[in-house]
Amino acid sequence: MSTTPDAVPGDDDAQAAAELAEMTEQKAVRLAKRDRLNAAATSAAGGAYPVSVPVTHTIPAVRARYGELEADAATGDTVGLAGRVVHLRNTGKLCFASLQSGDGSRIQAMVSLAAVGDESLAAWKDLVDLGDHVFVGGEVISSRRGELSVMVTEWQIAAKALLPLPNLHSELSEETRVRSRYLDLIAREQARRTVVQRSQAVASLRATFTARGFLEIETPMLQTMHGGASARPFSTHSNAFDTELFLRIAPELFLKRAVVGGIDRVYEINRNFRNEGADSTHSPEFAMLEAYEAYGDYTSIAELTQTLIQDAAQAIAGSHVVTWADGTEFDLGGQWDRISMYDSLSAAVGRTLSPSTPLAELQALAAAEGIEVDHPIHGKYVEELWEHFVKGDLVRPTFVLDFPVDTSPLVRGHRSIDGVVEKWDLYIRGFELATGYSELVDPVVQRERFVEQARLAAGGDPEAMRLDEEFLRALEHGMPPTGGMGMGIDRLLMALTGLGIRETILFPLVK
Repeated sequence: MSTTPDAVPGDDDAQAAAELAEMTEQKAVRLAKRDRLNAAATSAAGGAYPVSVPVTHTIPAVRARYGELEADAATGDTVGLAGRVVHLRNTGKLCFASLQSGDGSRIQAMVSLAAVGDESLAAWKDLVDLGDHVFVGGEVISSRRGELSVMVTEWQIAAKALLPLPNLHSELSEETRVRSRYLDLIAREQARRTVVQRSQAVASLRATFTARGFLEIETPMLQTMHGGASARPFSTHSNAFDTELFLRIAPELFLKRAVVGGIDRVYEINRNFRNEGADSTHSPEFAMLEAYEAYGDYTSIAELTQTLIQDAAQAIAGSHVVTWADGTEFDLGGQWDRISMYDSLSAAVGRTLSPSTPLAELQALAAAEGIEVDHPIHGKYVEELWEHFVKGDLVRPTFVLDFPVDTSPLVRGHRSIDGVVEKWDLYIRGFELATGYSELVDPVVQRERFVEQARLAAGGDPEAMRLDEEFLRALEHGMPPTGGMGMGIDRLLMALTGLGIRETILFPLVK
């Protein structure tokens, strides 16, 4: 939006209309060039979109080999490479173009009358536009200014761009970055770096699991019964089975079936879907890691989670100290803090709160702080109050231990504290990154928990779980003591890069 003092409503619409008209005009010009390229093509090669071009080297490889070349030097080495034209200057008998590879590396192409002749130089000036993919072949040299270059002796359009690039000297709007991520990747180094870092982090997770003897499996994304988390599902209909199905909200109940079957160390990295709000830390579709370790508990699984995250930091930063996109350094090293949910809440409010605190006392405390709870049970009040008073102060990595039993239907009761379960949430710089349990493996108690969840669902709680008879039948065949954890991959990247969730997802869902 215009920030000039005389801006009036409608200025933005007029500017958008002008930009659209200009783009439409440019597209028409480029379409005409496409037609000329195709008309001049032979059956074997050429055209606006050839099948292949004779690439022999990549731009990063040429830069790595010749990056220290002195100014105004010639190598005698000939290469054939291709890249996107991101800068173009056509003047007289010598034209210059900057070609960019997918990783952002650039090299200069110099197209001279002496090297290519009148016809080829004229065609370059006529047919090549910003955004085109171009092949160039020639000798690797450095210009008088010391810029690594290719003195072109042959060139060819590799793919004609019909729409212009955005101004690469101006920052793209967030809207453009999110909706047109392909432009973001072309224009912005941070966008490309984030893709690489995400890939490195996920590869690191898999390597850590493999080193510890875990197996990666796949579980259904379409499920007849949603479960494994307290969340509202997306629903759909199967024509083949004529039944309602749900996009999974978590893989938990199927991964536990695998543990029952004897896969003692198991994990999955895949997509989850929750029909809920979207904000700076939530997306309706997100990548999720879940893992289960037979004969572990929430203490051992916390140690595993810390190792997974620290190994991922090492993979992308070479250290447990990561540098965020804004330049801030954040230390993920050492042993992470562990605090009790009830104890930390009690300290924050200045009175003792426990699993036996009357609901009326919690309601009064929430009302005094303007906190509303949709479904008034003890655990939801405790968790909402904790988030209000404590969560925002947790910057360092911190495991928050021992949650109320009535909000954790899949978790084993605490071995020594009544009214809580052996569950932790991991918080880093104020947001929840992961959760871990000592898993509830007693099928009788699990049925009781599911029945209570069904009561909450009947009372209007859309996040309550359903009673899953198939899962209970699996538990009745015997599940060993187990520790389990879940972590959002998108949120892991937030912790490693300091970016918001829409920046860590390559193609986020937007309206």
